[in-house]
Amino acid sequence: MSSILGLALIIFSIYFLGKGIDFSSTAYIGWQKTSATASVLAMLAGISSLTFWRRELGNFGWIFIAIGIILVFMSGSVMLKPTSLWNFFVGMTAFASGYQLLTRGRIRF
Repeated sequence: MSSILGLALIIFSIYFLGKGIDFSSTAYIGWQKTSATASVLAMLAGISSLTFWRRELGNFGWIFIAIGIILVFMSGSVMLKPTSLWNFFVGMTAFASGYQLLTRGRIRF
């Protein structure tokens, strides 16, 4: 029962900490419209190589994931909104408590 509660707290914390992050599939940089296709393809290549061909292409998987993350931020498709201190406190407390419940079965303060 404690592991289910821990997992629920972790999901709750991801919700609280991720409320201020907006993703879009296209962004306007100046007069030019760029898409997030290259970043999605790089992330898919990285995840699939880490999942299916770990022994042969494991290092390339991490490189593709890093390239995908860099392309997401370069295309401007991630917008970070400011968050309140209260939301940050609730999210981090829920994450720490959920992680302890998931791994240890109890919360130590």
